[in-house]
Amino acid sequence: MSHHYSGPDFGFPHGDARLDFCDLYAFPKPEDSSRSVLIMDVHPSMGVNPEGPTSAEPFASEAIYELKIDTDGDAVADIAYRIRFSPSENGAQSATVRRVEGADAAGTGEGGEAIIEGAPVSTGPEAQVTQAGEYRFFAGWRSDPFFFDVMGAQNDFQFTGSDYFADKDVCSIIIEIPNGELGSTQVNLWHRALVPADDANWVQVERGAQTQQVTFLVPNEQKAAYVASEPADDARFVEGIAHTLEHTGGYAPEEARRVAETRVPDVLPYDPTRPVAYPDNGRLLTDDVADHLIPIWTNGKATEDKVGPHNDLLPEFPYLGPPHENRTEA
Repeated sequence: MSHHYSGPDFGFPHGDARLDFCDLYAFPKPEDSSRSVLIMDVHPSMGVNPEGPTSAEPFASEAIYELKIDTDGDAVADIAYRIRFSPSENGAQSATVRRVEGADAAGTGEGGEAIIEGAPVSTGPEAQVTQAGEYRFFAGWRSDPFFFDVMGAQNDFQFTGSDYFADKDVCSIIIEIPNGELGSTQVNLWHRALVPADDANWVQVERGAQTQQVTFLVPNEQKAAYVASEPADDARFVEGIAHTLEHTGGYAPEEARRVAETRVPDVLPYDPTRPVAYPDNGRLLTDDVADHLIPIWTNGKATEDKVGPHNDLLPEFPYLGPPHENRTEA
């Protein structure tokens, strides 16, 4: 899943790049199919509105970053992994990961069982990996694995094969877990970010799972409402998505609505016992999600952006390549 720049006018949620959700990946561990790797990328290193580099601080200490897992197909979370980061001290942060099950997983609290504590956040080329029991964890700056001709998309889908993300970085939250911790063989995944509303409550300011859903398909005036809502309520956005498809692809109204209905709920299905291929089952770092979406956006008028996977991916955990910029001293 990817939707860099999910705020209005290709900006960031609440104007904070650290909260911006980029991509969600889920796949079995290559050398051990009894375990799964779940990757949530946030905070792109470069913004387009406003244009220029974003903050060197990887994660927002005031926020909760969550991975939500629906185990029974109702688009309501039954398990959640909640990640909090310490305030930055001399450029250093650490992470605490909590696991919560049942009704509380669908809530907005910050509780749960601490399964990882004090995990260092990486800001330089060396990946600081934390092992805690059956869990393996990484958080920090990495080379952005997303590949896409952004300028071509903005130029009426006239693609030239120029990969905007080839030299960009992103902040990754990566967790490796036993498949049994997913709660079911077939699950639905999504990511969200929350910030304090007041002393006792939280407000959701970002969420998603499907590639470029917010960026290109949700109307600008509905983006704030969309990222604040839950997948179980996504049917209310079908009309807006259909209107976008009519405009970008020239769809007839009935066909636009039919296609829009396939885009909700906004979750990533994942079954580690089946082959992984976006959008039907999980997502690999090499899945060409843009080539899946471009025919949908354009109603078949364009079929590819002529961009392929990056060549700096790693064969082992944390799988994403070193960042292009060393921020250790930033």
